[in-house]
Amino acid sequence: MLSLTELERAVRVLEPRLVGRRIQEIAQPDAERVALTAYGGGVEGAGRVHLLLSCNPDAGRLSLLSRPPRRPASPLRFAQWLKAHISGARIEGLRLLGEDRVVALALSGPAGNARLVLQLLARRSNLYALDAEDCIVAALRPLAATRPELALGAPWRAPESGPPRRGADRFEAVADAEFPAAIEEHYEAQEAADADADLRRRIDRSLSREERRVARKLEKLEAELAKSREAEELARHGELLKGALSRVKRGVAEVTVRDDASGEDVKIALDPARSPSENLDDLFRRYKKSLRRLAKGGAQHDSVSDAQRELAAFRARFAAAADDEALRVFAETEEVRSLLARHAPRVAEPRGSRPGRSAEVQLGKHRVARRLVPRRYATEGGLEIWVGRSDAANDFLTTRLARGKDLFFHLDGAPGSHVVLRTEGRDDPPSDAVLDACELAVHYSKARNATRADVHLVPIRNVKKPKGAKPGLVTVHGGRTVHLRRAEARLKRVLAARIED
Repeated sequence: MLSLTELERAVRVLEPRLVGRRIQEIAQPDAERVALTAYGGGVEGAGRVHLLLSCNPDAGRLSLLSRPPRRPASPLRFAQWLKAHISGARIEGLRLLGEDRVVALALSGPAGNARLVLQLLARRSNLYALDAEDCIVAALRPLAATRPELALGAPWRAPESGPPRRGADRFEAVADAEFPAAIEEHYEAQEAADADADLRRRIDRSLSREERRVARKLEKLEAELAKSREAEELARHGELLKGALSRVKRGVAEVTVRDDASGEDVKIALDPARSPSENLDDLFRRYKKSLRRLAKGGAQHDSVSDAQRELAAFRARFAAAADDEALRVFAETEEVRSLLARHAPRVAEPRGSRPGRSAEVQLGKHRVARRLVPRRYATEGGLEIWVGRSDAANDFLTTRLARGKDLFFHLDGAPGSHVVLRTEGRDDPPSDAVLDACELAVHYSKARNATRADVHLVPIRNVKKPKGAKPGLVTVHGGRTVHLRRAEARLKRVLAARIED
C-alpha cells in the first residue's frame, strides 16, 4: 500500500483536481474498491475524473483511473448505499486526518454533509461512510475483521496506534501531473499478478479436492462390486439346494450338498426360522439383487474411472499452463469453471458488509445472527408466523426459537421451508391464523404453484432433529393434516403483513 509520504503527496496533487466537482457515477467492482466519477469545474479545470479508493490490505491506495472499472451484474451493498446518499454530492475537500494513513473526502449534497474516510492500515484497512455527526453509517469491509472496536451507528474514531514510519516515495521520479495515474498503473499490475496467483491456487485446490472425491467414490464402488461378485456363488448354492430340497429338514442352520460337477461337498448356510423352500427363494432373491448391483456398479465404475482419467488430463493441462495468459485461457473452460464453482467459489462480498445493519438481531429473548433470522408475518389475530430462510435457519427456528405450544407446518410430498405459528401459549389458535400458516408453507415450498395441497401440522414438541441428520431435516409424529384449497387473496394479505427486521 501507499507509504505515508506517498499518501501525503497524493492528497496534495488530487485535492485541486477534485474540489468543486460533483459525484456523477459510483462503481464498486469488488469488496475492497470503490470508484467515484466526478464532473464539473474543479480548481484545476473542468472535465471528468475517476477517483479510486482502495482498502486492499496489500494494495490500498488513492489514485485516478483512466476509465471507470467494470461493474458487477448486481450492485454491491456499499455502492448501493453510496448511490442512495451521495449521488450528485459536491466534493468540498480532501485531506489527511492526523499523522496516520487516513484520508477524508468531504462531501455536501441533497442528503446533507457526509465524509468518506479511507484508512490504510494493512489488514485493518477500510473505507467508511460517515454522516454529518461523523457516525459510521456504512463500511466497505466488515468492521469485525478490521476494527472491531467500532460499530455501525457509533462515532468513527481515529486508530489509537502510533503514527507509522513515513516511508519513501517510490514515484519520486514521476511528475505530479502523472503521479495519480502512475500509482494506479503500479498497483493494477500487482493486483493482476496477485489475482493470477490466487486463480492458480484455487484451481489447484479444486483439482485436488475433486481428485480425492473421485478416488473415494471409486474405492467405494470397487468395494460394492467385490461384494456383488458373490452372485455366482449364490446361483451355485441355489441350484444345489434346489436339487436336495426334499432331503433338507426345517430348522437346520446349514446343509451339506454334493456338487457332482466338481466332486466336492458344499456347505450352504440356511435361516433356521425359514422353511427349506423359503431359504431357496431367499438365495435366488439375493442372487438377482447381486446381479442388478453388479450391472449398475459396473456402469458407475466405468463412468468414475473415465472421470478419473479426465482429471489426470486436466492436471496435465494445468501444469502446462506455465504463463498467466495460458492459465486464464485454461480457467475459462467450462470444466474448470464448474470445478471452481463447486470447490472454490469466489465470494463477491464479505459477510457482514451490508451497510447500516448489524450482524445480529434481537428476537424476543434471543440474540440471533441475521442470517438465521426467520421471515416474520403477522396474522389478523395478532399472532406471528415465522418462516426459515435456509437449511441452517430452518434448524435454528425449529430447535431454538420455537416453543412447546407453537405449531410446526410442513407440506406433504414436497420439500420446503420450516413454518412455525407462534401461538403465544394458546392451545386453540384462530383457524384463520392456521390457514395463513398453511398458505405460507405451500408458498415457500417446491409446490408453490399447486392449487390444492395437504399441509401437516404438529406441536413443535413433536418435532425432533435426529442426531447426525443433514441440515433442515427433522422428524415429526402425531398432529393433523389440513386439506388446503389455495386462496390467492389470503396469500397476498399475509405476504403484505410481513414484519421487517
